Amino acid sequence: MAHIDYYFTVLSPFAYLAGKRLEDIAAKHGAKIAYKPVDIMTLFSEMGGTPPAQRHDSRKAYRIQELKRLSKKHGLDLNLAPAHWPTDQKPASAMVVAADMAGQDAGALAFAIMRAVWAEEKDIADAATLAAIAEGAGIDLAALQPHLDAGVEAFGPMTQEAMAKGVFGSPFYVVGDELFWGQDRLDDLDTHLGGA
Repeated sequence: MAHIDYYFTVLSPFAYLAGKRLEDIAAKHGAKIAYKPVDIMTLFSEMGGTPPAQRHDSRKAYRIQELKRLSKKHGLDLNLAPAHWPTDQKPASAMVVAADMAGQDAGALAFAIMRAVWAEEKDIADAATLAAIAEGAGIDLAALQPHLDAGVEAFGPMTQEAMAKGVFGSPFYVVGDELFWGQDRLDDLDTHLGGA
């Protein structure tokens, strides 16, 4: 069975605009996904990236155009200036990891969290809001409880692991030694998993 390490930040609009295509691709090829939220600011500082706010105006303008195009292309609502971005990503990241550990649908949870940021004007750092998002995604919160501390503790090591593998942005998909950066590389991931 193929294994996909999925490195992402729950604050990434590009990870959000990937929708559920990763899960569809994994199901098509019988692959397993390991959901690994990372600290994107650490990746930027350690791997040569520049945070969006510090980029040249031309890059900022292009990013807005690209987000608008992708939102329209994939039929996903997107607020280009969400009320709660950036916000503390750690509680939501820990919950995604805990869901993966508990055998819950971590993909559905991750997408619901990102949709909450980018389309629903919700603050994912708020505990009650986050719990409601999880329940809305069909997550059994009681099943997550035994894994939440481990989810918190995994955030730093997952970020270090990502950098060791050459990950420098979000979303990032890793299959063995093959790296795919960006939701626009999902077709390439699909092709790779198909053996071509």
